[in-house]
Amino acid sequence: MRNNKITCILFVCLGNICRSAAANGVMEDFVTKAGLSDKILIDSAGTYGGHAGDLPDMRMRIAAARRGYNLTHRARKVREDDFYDFDMIIVMDDSNYENVARLAPERKYLDKVYRFVEFSKNHPEWSYVPDPYYEGHEGFELVLDLLEDGCQELLNQLK
Repeated sequence: MRNNKITCILFVCLGNICRSAAANGVMEDFVTKAGLSDKILIDSAGTYGGHAGDLPDMRMRIAAARRGYNLTHRARKVREDDFYDFDMIIVMDDSNYENVARLAPERKYLDKVYRFVEFSKNHPEWSYVPDPYYEGHEGFELVLDLLEDGCQELLNQLK
């Protein structure tokens, strides 16, 4: 880890009840198992605030639990202060990117915004993390596959 600094990462999707909430849980698990909980802080948020305070979607919690992840994060809306508080803001798709970019207090803060697929090594066919909300079981499993891949690579880069 660089300079004994705490790296703060915010995952962002639309409602913060599927993709970013799951990324939060997966990354926290990976960070804990790597013994880096004191070096990497994880949070997540949504560009839409209608689910604020809610647990992740039950279908995502069930799919994640089958893989050993306990998703307990409560949804919140992304805010301008997140640009000051986080080193990396990682979005799930281009719409999230555009919505987050509009919140940036200055253009220089856009250097903190990344697309999640930039960290994906094993799924080059995906240019975004698809929203599983209107999909069946397979959609949630696909999202978890993408998140595990990208979170592992992100952790490797941070080590």
